[in-house]
Amino acid sequence: MDTCDVLIAGGGPAGSACAWQLRKSGFDVIVVDKATFPRDKVCAGWITPQIVDELQIDIGAYRDGRTFQPITGFRVGLVGAPEAVEATYDHPVSFGIRRCEFDHYLLQRSGARLRLGVPIASIRRDGGQWIVNDAIRAPMLVGAGGHFCPVARTLNGAPDRAALISAQEVEFRIDPREAASFNVAPEHPELYFCPDLKGYGWCFRKQDYLNVGFGRLDSRALPKASAEFVDFLKARHTIPATASWRWHGHAYLVAEPVSRHAVGDGVMLVGDAAGLAYPQSGEGIRPAIESGLIAASTIVKADGRYTRDRLGSYEAGFRRRVSTSSVGRVLSRVVPDAMPAALARPFLGSPWFVRHVVLNRWFLHAQQPALALS
Repeated sequence: MDTCDVLIAGGGPAGSACAWQLRKSGFDVIVVDKATFPRDKVCAGWITPQIVDELQIDIGAYRDGRTFQPITGFRVGLVGAPEAVEATYDHPVSFGIRRCEFDHYLLQRSGARLRLGVPIASIRRDGGQWIVNDAIRAPMLVGAGGHFCPVARTLNGAPDRAALISAQEVEFRIDPREAASFNVAPEHPELYFCPDLKGYGWCFRKQDYLNVGFGRLDSRALPKASAEFVDFLKARHTIPATASWRWHGHAYLVAEPVSRHAVGDGVMLVGDAAGLAYPQSGEGIRPAIESGLIAASTIVKADGRYTRDRLGSYEAGFRRRVSTSSVGRVLSRVVPDAMPAALARPFLGSPWFVRHVVLNRWFLHAQQPALALS
């Protein structure tokens, strides 16, 4: 039986950030993941400058041999509409990364002991200890395994489908001979919303790679909406008319409404395991990383007494951080359910609304500073 101070189930950004922060405080940490790294993880994949600061990423070192695409603008519109709004900035507001590279980098840098290619078959409580796979014992267990995390199932039961986003994505290397036919600027990702605003698609060129995806709250409508989005991109000559691929799918919860408990005695959930994606955009990388960092800080402050009461400040604090802002709440009453295109167009056709609400608040969260953790 191996032992550690904290056992983390899941080696994605949330688990790696948590492990990295704990290791800085001298904790013995084991990360278990059913995948081996680097692993294929399709994701639109951009990180904001706040994440770079929070994780203390050396940009010069990171971009050596890895994809790191500065983003200085976006093109935003409605699927099927002939026009879109261009929003440009005089500095990088985000950076495109490939998740297979980024996740591997964070996990290797975390300093944790790694148990990769190991699916979790059993979790049980023995006194004040958690025992996983009858092989690892720890007083503190962190669930970081995404929407279907086994630790989340242990704490909450079967996954709740309320507020569940279903997405399809693909990412592939661009053939240099066809590069001229991919009519999308690397520094300007494109975002196109459904007319009912219950989903959106994106097309993002990250240096030598193209990422295309589509996500919706209504999973039953996803295949048809995704196909229509691809046809829309082809008609705009954003992607070649002959482009075809096999989609990769995944699902995750947004932070509102709250449908999962994230804390119990000796256990915490972070990232998608807790259902912490931003409710406005469905973006989950920053909430995952920040939840991992805050969870680690909470564990350190608990000083070995991992009761639900002592860990509860994590859930309350982080829910506030990812909750919809007052501006977002007002708009959510105006914009959502089955909005007709006639009403959606004025919003998404307004350069002011696109820049200051859709981009700065919903996608970039530019108004929210980086975490200040010791």
